[in-house]
Amino acid sequence: MDRMRVIAGSARGVKLSALPGEEITRPTIDRVKESMFSSVQFLLEGAEVLDLFAGSGQLGIEALSRGAKRCVFIDYDRGACEIVRQNLRAAGLAGKASVSQTQAQHFLSTAREPFDLILMDPPYHQGTVAALLPLVARVVKPGGVVLAETEYGAQLPERCGCLVCRKHYKYGKVALARYEYADEEELADENSDLPR
Repeated sequence: MDRMRVIAGSARGVKLSALPGEEITRPTIDRVKESMFSSVQFLLEGAEVLDLFAGSGQLGIEALSRGAKRCVFIDYDRGACEIVRQNLRAAGLAGKASVSQTQAQHFLSTAREPFDLILMDPPYHQGTVAALLPLVARVVKPGGVVLAETEYGAQLPERCGCLVCRKHYKYGKVALARYEYADEEELADENSDLPR
């Protein structure tokens, strides 16, 4: 399999490493990655980003390459965290990042800083995105976006706290959900439009 690369921005073309096999790291295919970042291109400049289940770190690195101010990378696997650090150095972006070896749930439960963009690409077929969305909702800044990659057909809520699912994308067996922060006024307006 070809090595991954950064698609656009300051680190464009830089090749990224990944752990062998897909037990820990399942690389996001380029056309899914391109679609993800096209959908948030106006949010990225100066953004604070969280890359959960970072794997190789390719999603957070793509965000940094395209102008994000900072990215926090979270993965429970020690080897994955080492690969993320290696890839950050290769892309010349290590100074804009922090890497933590911890469970996503633990990080979200204890995080005190909010994020403009949260990237989620957990293992498939475990219901992880739906289970973690309530915790994710508490660390999204007003105006923020959550992009969650799952297997096609995964059951995801349309709303979760301040998050509303605005778009679903399908790429073969891969699905992508885009959640946006909605304040109480927006949610009230949407509720008033529902049939009674």
